[in-house]
Amino acid sequence: MFVTRYLIAVCFFGGAISAESSESDNDWPRWRGPQDSGSIEFGSYPVQLDAAHVLWQAPLPGKGCSTPIVWQQTIYLTAPINGNDGLLSFDWAGKQRWQATFGQEKAGKHRNGSGSNASPVTDGEALFVYFKSGTLAAVNLDGSVRWQTNLVAQFGEDTLYWDHGTSPVLTDKHVVIARMHHGESWLAAFDKTNGDMVWKVARNYETPQEGDHGYATPLVIQHAGKQALLVWGAQHLTIHNTVDGSVLWSCGNFNPEADKLWPSISTPVIVGDMAIIAFGRNDRGKPRLHGIHLGGSGDVTDTNHVWKRDDVGTFVPSPVAYKGRVYLVRDGGEVECLDPATGKTLWSDALPLNRANYYASPLIANGILYAPREDGVVFVASVADDKFKLLSENDMAEPVIGSPVPASNHLFIRGEKHLFCLTTAP
Repeated sequence: MFVTRYLIAVCFFGGAISAESSESDNDWPRWRGPQDSGSIEFGSYPVQLDAAHVLWQAPLPGKGCSTPIVWQQTIYLTAPINGNDGLLSFDWAGKQRWQATFGQEKAGKHRNGSGSNASPVTDGEALFVYFKSGTLAAVNLDGSVRWQTNLVAQFGEDTLYWDHGTSPVLTDKHVVIARMHHGESWLAAFDKTNGDMVWKVARNYETPQEGDHGYATPLVIQHAGKQALLVWGAQHLTIHNTVDGSVLWSCGNFNPEADKLWPSISTPVIVGDMAIIAFGRNDRGKPRLHGIHLGGSGDVTDTNHVWKRDDVGTFVPSPVAYKGRVYLVRDGGEVECLDPATGKTLWSDALPLNRANYYASPLIANGILYAPREDGVVFVASVADDKFKLLSENDMAEPVIGSPVPASNHLFIRGEKHLFCLTTAP
């Protein structure tokens, strides 16, 4: 069922919100890319991912499910190294430059989880990493550890039912971590230079069972002309001041039926002044998709729900924003293209049916959609000109849980055992 509620109040809200801009068009400095959209609008990327297009593949020392990042033609990714949390650096030719380790790994519980689920993030001066063990660390670009701390040691074990998912994010001065679970949930900022905690604010909401478990990553946005943090979890969307963590804006009422076992996994995307929130249990036939207007201040629950869908959504994979559209690769492989302003479906299609599900969040690179399935099959399709066309089906011969990454006409795919680099030409 499709429900839309247009807002008279929208025209009175100021301060449109947008994602922070990229430092370089050729860099992919964090999990969902320079615009937090899961997409880029330029470049030439392969449509066949066979051996002829593999420029190189590098063996990995252990199972990690995080996504690589790219900065100035250097690739960084987290993985366990000899039983310890680790960060690896590769040059553009696939040669390992260095590795850094931090302490004993805490392995994942889910078959598609690991102690290295969170993706690194960089500001071009240092790398910031977070692990299930609780280790939060800053590493210089030469591999030397700037500082490290352990959030489990400081604040106790998290109580997430499954493995951690949220990645660290960077504001101008701080590295920020969200921990949302049953118990004391919080958002905290740490000084980039020395790791000192600058602020920590509680983020506790009463929810039905498991509704307070959050795996989504915050977004650094602009709100009312200033840098702010958008946080989704515990069935609330909130905007926080980056200086002290105080709440500037909040929106609730995402689960009025009080359904149980609805954790927040998928990370929102923003198109213009709309945040698209995938929620519910698409894997159990109860999808929810919300369009939330991001203007105003204070509690906007009663005014900023613009539209809602209860017939389409995604549980684990995050949506992609591309050229003013929102794209979903749903948990079973259904593909949906929507208008973010109204929530209406522009077209829908599906990838070949299989028992395996989709855990990686999809990528769109210059009109080409990349959708990895958990068994390691990566589908490539064209979504240009508001049309869907399946181009290839590629078996990487090992599970793929991390999202594909594009940079300078190279495509990086992190498998369970290898990091693959692919190009358009053999």
